[in-house]
Amino acid sequence: MILVTGGAGFIGSNLHAALVAAGQDVIISDWLGHEGRKWRNFYSHPPATVLRPEELDAFLEHDMRLTAIVHLGAISATTATDADLVWHTNFTLSQKLWTWCAARRVRFIYASSAATYGDGSAGFDDDMSPEYLRKLRPLNLYGWSKHAFDMWVAQQDHEHAHMPPNWAGVKFFNVYGPNEYHKGKMISVVKVKHDEVKAGGPARLFKSDRPDIPDGEQKRDFIYIDDVVAGLQFLLNAPQLSGIYNLGTGIARSYADLARAVCAANGVEERIEFIDMPENLRGQYQSFTAAKMDRLRGIGFNHEFHTLEQGVTAYIQNHLLQPDPYR
Repeated sequence: MILVTGGAGFIGSNLHAALVAAGQDVIISDWLGHEGRKWRNFYSHPPATVLRPEELDAFLEHDMRLTAIVHLGAISATTATDADLVWHTNFTLSQKLWTWCAARRVRFIYASSAATYGDGSAGFDDDMSPEYLRKLRPLNLYGWSKHAFDMWVAQQDHEHAHMPPNWAGVKFFNVYGPNEYHKGKMISVVKVKHDEVKAGGPARLFKSDRPDIPDGEQKRDFIYIDDVVAGLQFLLNAPQLSGIYNLGTGIARSYADLARAVCAANGVEERIEFIDMPENLRGQYQSFTAAKMDRLRGIGFNHEFHTLEQGVTAYIQNHLLQPDPYR
């Protein structure tokens, strides 16, 4: 039996669909909310058990059936400002689940983030040595909280502390796909550009805040949700596991490329307009990301990723243009 925290969210609900399809018993820990959207992520694959996060401690105190925890629950907004709440949610809870898994010999997989790499000046190498991790400078509170837990985990490993028997930290890059509709301002650029184009307007992109990068040529490693789920399923089934791993395609593509792919998938003429970047994002905006994938490939993950065009087309035509866009 697998526990997925944050299981009603974007990545969690897609993982749940895949695990249920594979015949796996899954317990979800999350709030379904009142806004009428998040529960729809489970519409086609209702969970057998949903625990509210405040019930998790009592459950873990008595339940011994778990074989793995996939910890995806977090405050993931890059604009978050409540540092105490972010720390408690993204660090303290992660530490508690790590310790529980170590004591009970349960596999532990947790979500880190490409936001830990900051502006990329130290590279995008999922080297988990404390020396390398100390070089990273996240650009926002969210990235820093994820980085802080990575550093704590790396120190446990360095000191040969009591650890889960198999564990992985997963640095997700820019994920897009179905079931992200509840995310508000944190929804993917693909969905935002689709909505603009479908409404008859241009795809609007932020102007570059760096003089060495032309408008629209900011680049990210965009990864389709199906590829992320494939990576998580691989990690759940890998015989031996111990480390922090990037999960991206390994290829950086420009926002202009993304806008063109969105226009093509909608069957409309390409129209791109550049607008000023909001003040609160300047200096906190990653203008380039690209996952170094050697470590995950090195332990046997030979999955073939969607190209940006393939992923955008699959998302838009199989979901966003359908009466029911959910998975």
